[in-house]
Amino acid sequence: MIKRLIVIAVLLMVGAGFGAAFYLKDRIDSPMALTSEQTYTVPSGASLRRVLNDFEAKGWIQYARAHELWLRYQEQTAIQRGEYRVSPDDTSSDAVNRMIEGRKIQYSVQFIEGWTFRQFLVALAANEAVNHTLTDTDTASVLEKLDIDQQHPEGWFFPDTYLFERGTADVDILRQAHQRMQQELSRAWENRAESTQVDTPYEALILASIIERETGAAFERPEIAGVFSRRLAQNMRLQTDPTVIYGLGEDFSGNLTRSHLRQDTPYNTYTRSGLPPTPIANPGRGALEAAVDPAEGTTLFFVARGDGTHQFSDTYEEHNQAVRQYQRFQRRDDYRSAPPAEEQGDGS
Repeated sequence: MIKRLIVIAVLLMVGAGFGAAFYLKDRIDSPMALTSEQTYTVPSGASLRRVLNDFEAKGWIQYARAHELWLRYQEQTAIQRGEYRVSPDDTSSDAVNRMIEGRKIQYSVQFIEGWTFRQFLVALAANEAVNHTLTDTDTASVLEKLDIDQQHPEGWFFPDTYLFERGTADVDILRQAHQRMQQELSRAWENRAESTQVDTPYEALILASIIERETGAAFERPEIAGVFSRRLAQNMRLQTDPTVIYGLGEDFSGNLTRSHLRQDTPYNTYTRSGLPPTPIANPGRGALEAAVDPAEGTTLFFVARGDGTHQFSDTYEEHNQAVRQYQRFQRRDDYRSAPPAEEQGDGS
């Protein structure tokens, strides 16, 4: 009788154990108790136990120790620090797996094609997920922090959307953009056409920045590059407004006039021949490719149509007709696309 009672007791204990195990396994396999998506930050050095205890303290799971034992049995232990999303559909295993694989929340900062370096800095400063280390935005100081051996930062940062984890330093994002530009410029230069009128990759970068600022229509870039290349080949001044505006700096109020075109600066391509001394913006891939592979043709002039595209002309007379057609309502003092006869050669 006693033996029979012992057997029954053992069977009951085993049954209870199995029942408890199945219950716990069901809890482990069930979604955590979240009503909406949450952000969870794993601090540096945090252990699996600490994370699961925290989940339990937040009311997301029950029996944190059971979750831990199960995850350790699955060899899921080495989690990575960082910021993660946890959704109502996640089990504890889902959340922990995400932390083990390092699938952290990604933030982004967008640098637009044609932006200046200063605009890049403004975008970084406005992004709350960035670790702002560039308290001194003096050009020389920034270049020193970036370990970039250049006298002028303009043009050396590739415009794109960059993904990063919260707390990434602004200098690290700029380093990535700088490396991308070096790669893109090298690739474009290696594929340059014989017709290109630039002699060095840096000259290609300068020309590409002008092309980028002249048009937002991708299909026009090779044609605009062709105009500038033919002007360079014929020793004509580029006479492009964006370089003048860049040279004016903070003195430019948004209204470019004839007096500005006559105001000499190193960037005034109405008063100086050849390319300006540095890029005037950060060009994208399309502008880089156009600069080293300009479209063939005979056009030497172009004027804005007002819809984001341009009218191209072979002669100054044709150009004047296009100017009258597309800019006839513009005030004389603000006329930019048709300089006086002695200044023939306007490219913008």
